[in-house]
Amino acid sequence: MKSRFGKFSNPLGTTEVSSEIVSVPNSDARPMVAIVRLPHFGDLALPAYETAQSAGMDLRAALAEGEHIDILPGRRALIPTGLKIALPPGFEAQIRPRSGLALKNGVTCLNSPGTIDADYRGEVGVILINHGWENFRISRGDRIAQMVVTPITQAIWMETDELGETTRGEGGFGSTGV
Repeated sequence: MKSRFGKFSNPLGTTEVSSEIVSVPNSDARPMVAIVRLPHFGDLALPAYETAQSAGMDLRAALAEGEHIDILPGRRALIPTGLKIALPPGFEAQIRPRSGLALKNGVTCLNSPGTIDADYRGEVGVILINHGWENFRISRGDRIAQMVVTPITQAIWMETDELGETTRGEGGFGSTGV
């Protein structure tokens, strides 16, 4: 398809940009993530992208059959996923809330996004908090969060005596409007 806006370079090569499509050559070059199913994961479905354009994969509660975790209003709980992962260097996995749980039940991830570093090898756990008014029950296989695998950059500090001026200056915490 012909581009209306031109081309630009990115780490994956040249990208054509138009009002209709963005095509990236070699876009199939996705990171390979090693995954281990722990015994309590059992026959649960591995995290998967639900649509072709999904950014996140749903994580499920890996509780024993018939076991439940009740999260009372204002309380939090660590929910096991039954999975260990090994991300390639230069990547992280972000654990994010599921919008439906937040809207319908007031349940969200407490430290959002949670970060799974490339060198972490323990079980992926999800910290949920109940901001709702009613008890929220988690059962085996419930979709509790989503995981987004994304590249990271590690910054290098450059100490200086002062910072350049900006229009915003030191304004923060709602200074640009609420």
